[in-house]
Amino acid sequence: MKLFVGLDVSLAKTAVCVLTEHGKIIEEVEVISEPEPLISLLEGLEGTVEAVGLEAGPLSQWLHRAMKEIGLPAVLMETRQVKGALKAMPIKTDRRDAEGIARLLHLGWFRPVHCKSVSAQEVRAVLAARKAIQGNMIALEMSLRGLLRNFGLKVGAISRGRFEARIWELVEANTMLEAAAAPMLRVRAALRQELAGLEKLVRQMASEDPVCLRLMTMPGVGAVVALTFRSAVDDPSRFRSSKNVGPWVGLTPSRSQSGERDVSGGITKAGDVNLRRALCQAATVMLYRGRGNALRTWASHVAKRRGRKRAMVALARRIAVVLHRMWIDGSTFRIEVAPTN
Repeated sequence: MKLFVGLDVSLAKTAVCVLTEHGKIIEEVEVISEPEPLISLLEGLEGTVEAVGLEAGPLSQWLHRAMKEIGLPAVLMETRQVKGALKAMPIKTDRRDAEGIARLLHLGWFRPVHCKSVSAQEVRAVLAARKAIQGNMIALEMSLRGLLRNFGLKVGAISRGRFEARIWELVEANTMLEAAAAPMLRVRAALRQELAGLEKLVRQMASEDPVCLRLMTMPGVGAVVALTFRSAVDDPSRFRSSKNVGPWVGLTPSRSQSGERDVSGGITKAGDVNLRRALCQAATVMLYRGRGNALRTWASHVAKRRGRKRAMVALARRIAVVLHRMWIDGSTFRIEVAPTN
């Protein structure tokens, strides 16, 4: 008897639903969200486990890897598709979500997601830590600006290196403001120091990776963009064509068609948001800084016809395609080669 197992994973417990090949529920249970009890439950089922479905998420990748290591047919399912299907249920519980995942698996109406390697997840953890520290430092600076603005004290446009001196200059001779600003400036200094350490680590990781070194030969692509792209794609062979990378990142126009109605909207914004932002940053740098190249010339023509914002998105999509092809071919960026339409 073929069995289809749906897992709704949460931090503490995982809801499990087991369906037969005829769509009949034979078991519903909750287990601790750890590999050992889940594997023990699956191995104890009477029948052949045809597929085990998990909605893609942080814990899901860890559990998926553990099940694949012992040969279980685990499948990561695309989150947006699963959520869209489960919205049809009027009552939402973990038990019903597990049943919905199992039925999607049974019907084959799902999109599998690549489970990233451990090394890729480690790189993404470093990049996420860098972004979190950077975001908190910026938030602290904005809080200081807002705090002083209440007293008519304007920080103004100032470099990051002179920010602390400017704050002390504004709060001088005001004991209460000095008491408020001092701890915030100390925390900011600590964040700056930690951020500098992570920046150094990121540059070192990129310089020691031959793939990143090739990717960084493209103008606008630095260590952060190269590592973000490498860790997000992980395995370039999973794309049959380099052109598939653009839709996967969510940089292609959305479309809504029904009867006489056919509307092309903004980009789909599917996939990895951090990769999409990194590619847009690389496109912005390529458009406005450094030497000219064929990609930049092409994007400039698009900007004249459709506007700068659309040109930036189109260039970001083209950069993703070219980076993937460079990775596959083992080649470096050639400035003189014009892009094909």
